[in-house]
Amino acid sequence: MKRMNLKSILLVLTVIFTLSETGCTQTVEKEENKQKEVTKAEEMGNKQKEVTKAEKNENYKVTFIELGSVRCIPCQKMQPIMKSVEEKYAGQVKVVFYDVWTPEGSPYGDKYNINVIPTQVFLDAEGKEYFRHEGFFAEEELVKVLKQKGVE
Repeated sequence: MKRMNLKSILLVLTVIFTLSETGCTQTVEKEENKQKEVTKAEEMGNKQKEVTKAEKNENYKVTFIELGSVRCIPCQKMQPIMKSVEEKYAGQVKVVFYDVWTPEGSPYGDKYNINVIPTQVFLDAEGKEYFRHEGFFAEEELVKVLKQKGVE
């Protein structure tokens, strides 16, 4: 038999009490959804505290994270810009791409709390976000953001 943690036990007791009071099956769904929301919020909080190895690398002045999809037209227009930045600023800028429409990339959309794609997130050498942009980002403007952290 599977052991239940305290939150699960409290949830079951709340559901039983509510059902005995109302007899409403919708209450069960509402309570389950509340528990899922709490769990998801806790997980997101933990994810946001974590800085992945790809995001924190003191060897780079800036980590440029592109959150988008290979199936999104504005995101596709960002691909040559990402490649150009990676080549021109090799050793100074780490370029990371997450396809948020895939199961592997989806958690990063949540982690960075994105609303639209593409979204560009810029992290300093310590892994702290210092700039964010939504939508297509022209290379000339993007380079200005990189130079804020000493990229030459």
